[in-house]
Amino acid sequence: MEIKDGNESAKEISFRCVQCGFSVTTLYIQYSPGNIRLMKCGNCKAIADEYIECELMILVIDLILHKIRAYRHLFYNRFSRETLHNEGLLWKFSLGFLILDAYQMLVVCTTPDERSLPASFASFMGLSGKVLTGVFFGNLIFLGIILFGTRRFLNAKIGDSRCKHILLSILLSSYFKIFLIAMMVWEFPSSVVFIINMFVLSSNALALLVKLGWT
Repeated sequence: MEIKDGNESAKEISFRCVQCGFSVTTLYIQYSPGNIRLMKCGNCKAIADEYIECELMILVIDLILHKIRAYRHLFYNRFSRETLHNEGLLWKFSLGFLILDAYQMLVVCTTPDERSLPASFASFMGLSGKVLTGVFFGNLIFLGIILFGTRRFLNAKIGDSRCKHILLSILLSSYFKIFLIAMMVWEFPSSVVFIINMFVLSSNALALLVKLGWT
């Protein structure tokens, strides 16, 4: 996905400096294809977003290392709520999140014998119901705790717009769940799921702090 040029109209959503979080209107000026000049932040005087010229792998590594500037780039300069809505990416991310969550539930809550091909349609429906119920109530409780904690401890008002921001933060910061795909190919102990969940939760916490402006 290309990052928008900051020279667009003032109606466009503002970008953020990845260093200090200050709002900026322009990330770069493009003189010709492949010839751009990165703009500096008016607050900290540093380059507003150096990730524009970086390879995707560098961004991924910084996200795994939980660097705040990488999260600011991801939420404010690469994926905005409006961009996700216009391109339908929010629903795609939600679907991918639920699919990976369902596989995680299948690994954690069932035995290898249960995960083998069901002997009958009834057993298949029973296993599917068990997994879907776990995914539904698990995510419902998790989001409830997040919303309550945000309102209670961060003193943030929860409205429709804020709920969408929180949901967006949770989805994008759960990128570590992609490693569950490896468990579909190679056999790993179930403890790997616990390790992945710890990374996901720590990433979720940092993402919420960045999105709510607490860092």
